[in-house]
Order: sequence, then C-alpha cells, then structure tokens
Amino acid sequence: MTLALPMDLLKRARVVAAQQDTSLTSLVEEYLASLVQREEDYDRVWAEEFRQIEQDSGMRIGEITWTRDDLHDRSL
Repeated sequence: MTLALPMDLLKRARVVAAQQDTSLTSLVEEYLASLVQREEDYDRVWAEEFRQIEQDSGMRIGEITWTRDDLHDRSL
C-alpha cells in the first residue's frame, strides 16, 4: 500500500512516533484500529437503541409516508 502524505505532516508524525517509542507504521495501525472500533461501537449502540425503541416503548419506526407539503398543509 502506498500513501501520499504532505512532507511536513510526515516529519511531525515521525517525531510523535519517536516520542512514543514506536514506529510510524504502528501509529497508523493504532489510529486505523481506533477509527474502525469507534464505527463498530457506534453501529452497535445505534442498533441497541433502535431495538429498545421498538421493543420497550411499543413504538415502531417505519417508512416515511408523508411529504413536507403534507406537514405544512394549512387547508384543514
């Protein structure tokens, strides 16, 4: 895999890696793993919230069957 990074960012990242006594590859790997984990956590939490809404409240979330115009219809 090849990454194209601005030279100044690369230099600063190398300094951070050295300060943390690790490699640039390890920093990138750690960051990407963290990013993926956050996304998975978000998806898991959202699925649980959705399940609770449907199961615990008796409410159902379905397709939107109205339009913006329906909501703003003042002819009633």
